[in-house]
Amino acid sequence: MSKVIVPKDYRSVLGMYDTQTAIGLLKRTFEERLCLALNLKRVSAPLFVDPATGLNDDLSGVERPVKFDLKETGKDAVVVHSLAKWKRMALAAYGFSEGEGLYTDMNAIRRDEEMDNLHSVYTDQWDWEKIITRETRTVDYLKKVVQGIVGAICDTLDYLKCRYPQLNVNLCRTVTFVTAQELEDLYPDMTGKERENAFLKEHKTAFIMQIGDKLKSGKPHDNRAPDYDDWSLNGDIMFWNELLGCAFEISSMGIRVDEKSLDEQLKKAGADERRNLPFHKALLAGELPLTMGGGIGQSRLSMLLLDKAHIGEVQVSLWDEETRKICKENGIVLL
Repeated sequence: MSKVIVPKDYRSVLGMYDTQTAIGLLKRTFEERLCLALNLKRVSAPLFVDPATGLNDDLSGVERPVKFDLKETGKDAVVVHSLAKWKRMALAAYGFSEGEGLYTDMNAIRRDEEMDNLHSVYTDQWDWEKIITRETRTVDYLKKVVQGIVGAICDTLDYLKCRYPQLNVNLCRTVTFVTAQELEDLYPDMTGKERENAFLKEHKTAFIMQIGDKLKSGKPHDNRAPDYDDWSLNGDIMFWNELLGCAFEISSMGIRVDEKSLDEQLKKAGADERRNLPFHKALLAGELPLTMGGGIGQSRLSMLLLDKAHIGEVQVSLWDEETRKICKENGIVLL
């Protein structure tokens, strides 16, 4: 059963009609700002892929993809979890140049997702990827891109508040950068999520860096697949959500693995069997461009900027009866 946080005396500041109009305005505005900040062009992307290609992401490694068979081919297909690997192949196939990138609408079904105010089995993201050089494959360049994305988000909020002055959301443009190990050192007796909440309550906007590898405690801050982000050059963009009183992740992103980091991370993860998959073989052979990229939650961003208490207020999904009952009793209108 999903878990629901109910803010005291909650009522959405926008009704259903205005919410739908505002979501459309938000998406158009943010896409424009994001493309300008990162030099991106829109492309079409797959909803499902052939599992034999190795293109589907494993996320934390435990999620089961939705699988179905194709009548005409007699083969299986899997609904994507995200498009991190596909985007990198597309940049090479479509002839993008250094400094250029792509973005696309990614829709997925994550059937093993734990449902709560922030999580749904339906996932919608802006997935983006751009080509970088060996010289820009650095922490400094990663931070620069993060600041560009945060700026695009804050610009979008400013534009929305001109149209809907009743919105009470305020975001901090100043990004505090902190590594997962620094968080563990600050809060050694807390879980990863508890550390994020404690840090974001104080710093409001942060980029939690270097996620995936084991920390001094012997545990990772959070799990990451070994074959898309370089664990030393990745992170999560988070804002403090005043309405819900928690750290609010908007984007998981990073500089992608090169030949060296892929080799190391496959060994650490005990996933050496992936070396024979087409994507991994091409990467290890140096046949793919160096890239960075990430996913930015569309419903997540709509929820944050429109001051909504539950992700079901900005997207249509399936919820258990207890969740529907609690939301109905507390003024949370699920679509």
